[in-house]
Amino acid sequence: MESDTFITKLKQQAQEYFIKGNYHQAASCYEQAISADPENRSYYWHLGLMLLLQGQEAEAQMTWLLGIGDEETEQIEQLTAELIQVLQTEAERREELIDYSVAWLIRQHIRELNPTDINNLLHLIELSIHQENFTGDELDSLGVTELIQSETIADIPLLLQVLENLLNYAPLDPSVFKFAEACLTQVQVTDSKSFINIIIPATVKITYSLLQTKVAIPLLELCLRLEPENIEVLRHLAAFYRRGGDSEQGIEVAKRCYSLSKTLIEKVCANYLLQQCLIETPGHWEEANQVFLENELTIRSLIAEKPEDLPVAYVMRLFNSNYFAPYFRDEPQQNRQLQNQVSQFCQLNVENYASEEVQLYRKGYSSRRTKLKKIGYVSHCLSKHSVGWLARWLIQYHDREKFDIYGYFVNYKQVNDPLQEWYVQQFTKSHKCSIYGEEITEKIYEDGIDILIDLDSITLDTTCEIMAHKPAPVQVTWLGLDASGVPTIDYFIADPYVLPESAQEYYTEKIWRLPQTYIAVDGFEVGVPNLRRDDLDIPSDAIVYFCIQRGFKRHPETVSLQMKIIKEVPNSYLLIKGIADSEVVQQFFIELAAAEGVESSRLRFLPMTYSEGIHRANLTIADIVLDTYPYNGATTTLETLWMGIPLVTRVGEQFAARNSYTMMINAGITEGIAWTDEEYVEWGVRLGKDSNLRQQVAWKLRESRHTAPLWNAKQFTRDMENAYEQMWQRYLDS
Repeated sequence: MESDTFITKLKQQAQEYFIKGNYHQAASCYEQAISADPENRSYYWHLGLMLLLQGQEAEAQMTWLLGIGDEETEQIEQLTAELIQVLQTEAERREELIDYSVAWLIRQHIRELNPTDINNLLHLIELSIHQENFTGDELDSLGVTELIQSETIADIPLLLQVLENLLNYAPLDPSVFKFAEACLTQVQVTDSKSFINIIIPATVKITYSLLQTKVAIPLLELCLRLEPENIEVLRHLAAFYRRGGDSEQGIEVAKRCYSLSKTLIEKVCANYLLQQCLIETPGHWEEANQVFLENELTIRSLIAEKPEDLPVAYVMRLFNSNYFAPYFRDEPQQNRQLQNQVSQFCQLNVENYASEEVQLYRKGYSSRRTKLKKIGYVSHCLSKHSVGWLARWLIQYHDREKFDIYGYFVNYKQVNDPLQEWYVQQFTKSHKCSIYGEEITEKIYEDGIDILIDLDSITLDTTCEIMAHKPAPVQVTWLGLDASGVPTIDYFIADPYVLPESAQEYYTEKIWRLPQTYIAVDGFEVGVPNLRRDDLDIPSDAIVYFCIQRGFKRHPETVSLQMKIIKEVPNSYLLIKGIADSEVVQQFFIELAAAEGVESSRLRFLPMTYSEGIHRANLTIADIVLDTYPYNGATTTLETLWMGIPLVTRVGEQFAARNSYTMMINAGITEGIAWTDEEYVEWGVRLGKDSNLRQQVAWKLRESRHTAPLWNAKQFTRDMENAYEQMWQRYLDS
């Protein structure tokens, strides 16, 4: 009895020492317990653990071996299981204490005792990730992937947790894909949703933040093995295929997605995807136009139906469901009316699902300062993107003594992007944000932003959601695209030319016209050209026309006009930049050329240039650049004018059809501005045949660098700042 009391006291003392981290004293207690009761094996397990925690691994292993002794096989297995349980309990405690290095050490010893304990191996992978020393080799060296494929795993939540952590930590490692594929053997019908809910956000990050679409596609395809008709999976897959350059596959998946859609909002979202894939490939233009018209009717039906309790994800996608309207037609009143209705519909739904905290934001504005101080810019394009190249001058020249400038990087790209990093350094405060709108909204409000400028418009639904939450008292759209129509946006930046005088009739935002131009730059970095006429088998005395716009902007009717120009100008060639190896793209142009009597031998198809500097240098191969309509160039127009190359543009009524017009006016050029299709052809032919006229235009463009508003970013910045201050005063006076 006295012996039992002694041992009980020893155990209590050992536990107290252990909790306090005094492992030496705890070990002494267990040594005494063993002396008093050598048959109790648990004392050996705990003594060994105390020695291990003191860094005496060899002594710990010897102690455990002594505890196991020379027993029968069955007894050894039981004792080993007891030892593992003791070690596992401590490993779990260490994990809860975030003491990952010790937990990892203990689990390595569990692995030595039982090399095929899959749950322990999964924990080891987790701990490697937590310690940020996971290399990818562990999945093979530990045999984890093979074990998953061959054994039944009881702890599926642990398996999926490890999968999620692997995708967060090392999404591009090939071993992680093998691990994900192996998980399919364990995931049952009841677990398929959990698996898919892990894969989808991971592949979205891989595609849009890491820019590795080809890695994301096979991962997402795994989900189809579980649920071949999962609309959400198909929707993302169609977008990934298109982004990865396989528009045909994207079209097929988008059509499948549409066929499975039952509700109006599902059909609208699927139709948007289909339009995106079809319009990217010129050979499908007519089909794309038909889908666009059908989608308009579906959108109108949806708005008229006024459904309630719509899924948040679908409401978000609805923001840009009418995105392609200006690519198909130059009818701003009709296009804007529907866009305004869509944004109003989305606004109401956003307010319904917004958190209580977000709903309270607007009540805090009254306590704000009276002097404009904090200006915020929100965008997913503050990087190597057209918006990134153009907005940098405004950010660079902002008056830092008067204003604090904040940057909100939506879906910050986790790649080497010098321009993105430049932006990070320029802002008073930079937020490298996720894709989740409410999180970004909270940051903007907490920063106390006075005026918030949206650079995305409807190119990104997340930015629309942020603006709809109204985290700043004054909100503005600039640069990224035409206005979004979101009711909480106060102003849309324009100038005297980019919108006709009557435009306010069909805009919900107040059009704020800057005095000269809505955009100005100090120029562009130019590299060394890698494009020569002799490489393209073009005579040195030929007239070279260049079309440098992406597939979205290649309206067949405008391409036909370009072919008329080529036909009328002897010894002329048309260079088309895009996907050079796409037979579909080439066939599209060849057929339109044949319809106008132009030989296909006068067409040249060029690959994309992934260096902006080289792309700009290569523009000099052209005598004339032919702009697109009804959607003009913007950055490409600025680059063309900066390089001193004559441009022919067709001016329309909508914002997208007047970009080149305002830029040419603000560069001091009127030659090449066409108001009708006939004038477009006339200017193209005239510039092609009249070398003196081309030289005059080129000279005027070079001289304009010293005098024109388009190339005076400092003055433009002062104009923008004046506009902001006037907007702020109006807010205070309201």
